[in-house]
Amino acid sequence: MIKHLLWLGGFLTMLFGCTNEATKLDNPARGTITVAADESFRPLVTQLTSAYAGIYPDAHFKIVFRPEQEAINMMLRDSARIAFTTRTLKPNERGVLNQLKIKGSTTKIATDGVALIINRANTDSLMTMNELQRLFLGQIKDWSQLKGGNQSSPITLVFDNNNSSNLASILTKFNISDVSKLRIFTTRSNREVIDFVRKNPSALGFIGVNWISDGDEPLTAELSRDLRVVGVSDKPNPTQRSDYYQPFQEDLGMLRYPLRRPVYVLSREAHPGLGGGLINYVARDAGSLIIYKLGLWPTIPYNREINLKKS
Repeated sequence: MIKHLLWLGGFLTMLFGCTNEATKLDNPARGTITVAADESFRPLVTQLTSAYAGIYPDAHFKIVFRPEQEAINMMLRDSARIAFTTRTLKPNERGVLNQLKIKGSTTKIATDGVALIINRANTDSLMTMNELQRLFLGQIKDWSQLKGGNQSSPITLVFDNNNSSNLASILTKFNISDVSKLRIFTTRSNREVIDFVRKNPSALGFIGVNWISDGDEPLTAELSRDLRVVGVSDKPNPTQRSDYYQPFQEDLGMLRYPLRRPVYVLSREAHPGLGGGLINYVARDAGSLIIYKLGLWPTIPYNREINLKKS
């Protein structure tokens, strides 16, 4: 009899223990997860998670902004549930999840761009992709070497971090692996890049376009003050200003801006949880309106129904 009672007690403990563990799992409407993101996406990720938490008050996000590779590594080692990046997983990174038997997911949510910014005192606001490539090859070093250059001073390339997605996007675009001989200055954030360029007329800054593309955000107006956004052309010999494009919404969506890039959300989630809820909201729901408001191009536009009535 005692044996049966002990067995029953153990079974109930195991049963209720499993139930308690199950209840600890987050779901799309409640819970707490860590989100990792490249720092160039700070405005985007901040607004998306804040909007989602406004709908579901029991949903909480711990956001960690890191250079892109660090953000991906956090997701791989389970320090973050999801990561906002500009690339998909490499085969060796995919292998980490495969070993853990985690399927994971990769969702493209938007088209973004790397914006080139200069001091307002610098009127060299047009550049070709050929010139930009030669700049990163070390063949162009001075503003006077650019077509129509109006100042003579060394060009300082300014990035937010040595491992940032902004730098990686440019190096990948031009298949460049060695930057040791280039005049590159790195800060600690996209905002610091903006501040540096604002104070240095010879600087050429590289930032995520969502930092300066939200027309309704007072911070955008403040950050854009005393700056010019460079127009870029992929034509070898452009003949008119309309051959150059800036990294703003229509030119991103119509694939005209040469330095555009995708925005992905990488997930290691193994159950229908808070990460999946956020991804669905961002990719297929009103979250795409926030992406649109930020001046990026959402992968899946938000469908708006308009009813027309005869009067």
